Amino acid sequence: MLRGRGSRRAPNVLCVAQRTGSLALSRLSGWPLLTDPATPLHIREIMSADTINLTADPNRVPHPAVTGDKPPLEILLCAPRGFCAGVVRAIDVVERALAIYGAPVYVRHEIVHNKYVVETLKRKGAVFVRELDEVPDSNAPVIFSAHGVAKTVPQNADARGLTTIDATCPLVTKVHREAEIHHKRGRHVLLVGHSGHPEVVGTMGQLPKGSITLVEDIDQIEALNPPAEQALAWVTQTTLSIDDTKHIVEALKAKFPAIHGPHKDDICYATTNRQEAVKEVAPRVDALIVVGSSNSSNSQRLREVAERAGCPITRLVLRAEEIDWDAFKDIRRLGLTAGASAPEVLVEEIIDAFAARFDVTVDQVSVTVEDMSFPLPRELRSEAAE
Repeated sequence: MLRGRGSRRAPNVLCVAQRTGSLALSRLSGWPLLTDPATPLHIREIMSADTINLTADPNRVPHPAVTGDKPPLEILLCAPRGFCAGVVRAIDVVERALAIYGAPVYVRHEIVHNKYVVETLKRKGAVFVRELDEVPDSNAPVIFSAHGVAKTVPQNADARGLTTIDATCPLVTKVHREAEIHHKRGRHVLLVGHSGHPEVVGTMGQLPKGSITLVEDIDQIEALNPPAEQALAWVTQTTLSIDDTKHIVEALKAKFPAIHGPHKDDICYATTNRQEAVKEVAPRVDALIVVGSSNSSNSQRLREVAERAGCPITRLVLRAEEIDWDAFKDIRRLGLTAGASAPEVLVEEIIDAFAARFDVTVDQVSVTVEDMSFPLPRELRSEAAE
């Protein structure tokens, strides 16, 4: 187990010069007490204090006891990692709705792509459904997930008289609005993204059929042949690989020089920051683990980024029980990060598992500090709910 969870020790600081845009490496002792009864229950179950602040605080980097009886292992902990502002908001939406309306509260699709979070919310009274026809006629609210939904979904809910709450990430909503504006200006929209992902389904569902085309890779661009008089615009899914998207957009601009793009990149700040941290760590380690669910797009992209950065062993795991220990038996340096929908408690679990087999020291590599936050939907804010 990790040392220092029952108390806060004076940190042994190597370097804590964390500022936006700079790189910092820190080794400190002390770790938050997630089992402290004074900590709110939902925080203890889903997230650590790190994720409440939307950044991995270097004052809370774990420092397990070194015994000398096990092989040494240095863990380079990527920062930022874990929950982003949109995920925190979405989870808070479910928590707040349960507090106001009581159980059950229905959620269309997974609120975020993390099975641990979903199962925790299920135990509290959230009922997850694939489609609205699974929701009975009642006063119980229906929450739309952080990934966003097509326009027909809230329209169908309104037609049934259902109470709805929209937990769509504001950065996804930004992409929806961009697509709508381009459509109103007579432009055909090209959406760079992955087919079947809920965010892509939701974005394509903002416009009439035939008004938006999905582009998944550069090869598809060659086959695009819109009418010569048709103006074009591009938007992207928010959780893509930065590098892959850059190449696709460059190819779009090369083929369609007059194409319009967003004023600000659609790939969200959290996706960008987590990928940059992995790029910094991956070349330095023998293996890298991404904590996250297999259906999490941003988690999968982190694993791919690590591979491309030259890390010889990369794995995406949700829990410590999924680790293939044979693959890690000879490593001496491990990189560790978490997707934007993965709670910090699962990162701790992975560190605990390695500390049981290795003499572990933990260094944190930080590329920026995040301070983004989003307000709850108006109907769930304290003054509106009372």
